[in-house]
Amino acid sequence: MQKICGDHGKTFTWEVKTKQMGKKEAEAGGVLIEELQLPITVEEYVREVENQQRIIFPEAQLLPGAEKLVRHLHKHNIPICVATGSNKSSYEMKTSKHTQLFSLFQHAVFSSDDKEVKHGKPAPDCFLVAARRFPDHPPPDKVLVFEDAPNGAEGGLAAGMQVVWVPDKRADRSMLGNRVTLTLASLDEFQPEMFGLPAYGS
Repeated sequence: MQKICGDHGKTFTWEVKTKQMGKKEAEAGGVLIEELQLPITVEEYVREVENQQRIIFPEAQLLPGAEKLVRHLHKHNIPICVATGSNKSSYEMKTSKHTQLFSLFQHAVFSSDDKEVKHGKPAPDCFLVAARRFPDHPPPDKVLVFEDAPNGAEGGLAAGMQVVWVPDKRADRSMLGNRVTLTLASLDEFQPEMFGLPAYGS
């Protein structure tokens, strides 16, 4: 984003990034173009972002605590999936160094590609679609969402689900108030037993 903005004499701020996070790629482009009055189309934005992603995404690292949590839930046969605002291509680039770990998820919903997802986050669509695709079709209040994006956390809440928000250190942790179920500085802090799940080590 810095390059796209810099090419037009604009600065990509954390405030703008926060408004983009979790949205479908075209919607995120619309936010950036409107906020910074960029003289480009959404299509040009998406094309440039995809070019940058090919360089950056294959080097993506896991957040602290993520692998431990995923393997623990899988070990105990807790159904898990991914619900992302990205498209499938971006997801595959971002997870390319961690394919074995991501194979433990039962399915993934890519909001930018999925025809069932009519609206990106903060709308609840992708979470509701993801829940419906579990074989046992859990009701929303039995689904636990882990999110780093404020828009994603809002989407989980709008879906009627429990939300664990793990915001970036630069985020305003007060912006969602007490509406989320739990706010953590890191996934390392998560205690599964708080949600009736098997404790680590069990």
